[in-house]
Amino acid sequence: MVRLTEFPEEGELVVATVREVKPFGAFASLDEFPDKEGFIHIAEVASGWVKYIRDHVREGQKVVCKVTKVDVGKGHVDLSVKQVNEHQRREKIQAWKNEQRADKLLGIVAARAGMSFDDAVKGFVGDLVSAFGSLYGAFEEAAANEKSLAGEGYRGPWVAAFQEVARENIVLPTVTIAGALDLSSVDPRGVEVIRGALEQAEVAGGGAVTIRYLAAPRYRVEVKAGDYKTAEAVLKDSVDAAIDAVRKAGGQASFSRDA
Repeated sequence: MVRLTEFPEEGELVVATVREVKPFGAFASLDEFPDKEGFIHIAEVASGWVKYIRDHVREGQKVVCKVTKVDVGKGHVDLSVKQVNEHQRREKIQAWKNEQRADKLLGIVAARAGMSFDDAVKGFVGDLVSAFGSLYGAFEEAAANEKSLAGEGYRGPWVAAFQEVARENIVLPTVTIAGALDLSSVDPRGVEVIRGALEQAEVAGGGAVTIRYLAAPRYRVEVKAGDYKTAEAVLKDSVDAAIDAVRKAGGQASFSRDA
């Protein structure tokens, strides 16, 4: 896994493999930092009193730990398992798996660009991590927007290869939310009013909205986006546009979210 620093930082979450368990604690190899090891004191293995440490950790087990102290001079890293909650553990494991995959994709990029893996790491990976938060994040951004790297000012033969590999291998995450939109109008031009309201809803949704007729006066509004926050914002803009248009024309409009 590509790392730009030799040691983790205090407060950082890391993936570690338990190497040796002693009565007073466990020694673990840091999977993301080659040749680096950390120590988990028995008091940091689990919440509450720990009678038998092997009830909680064992040799070969992968654990997500919080880095509590780093002594670069001595090469010493203190770790805690109990300070990591389940949500943090799942997110860290997923991020770790993503970065492992990103390393493999980087190897493909380097080969297509006629570079060695090490030259790729030295040449542009550091800048990508700084700009996008992680190497996998850079691949995701490149898959979502084919001009993202050029827009950030990157140049060179590797850029086209990077975009190509991202497009071929990254499936962007999506979430879907939906609800029922009720629109009615007694105006002689009611059909045109509702048609125009639905068109405004689609425009406000920016291409992320799908609207289909269910049964008078109900329409299903569905939004797909990369995350719930974005999806909620798009759905609100779309629904508000339709409701405002109908009400301004004297009609009735309401919306109810799917459970």
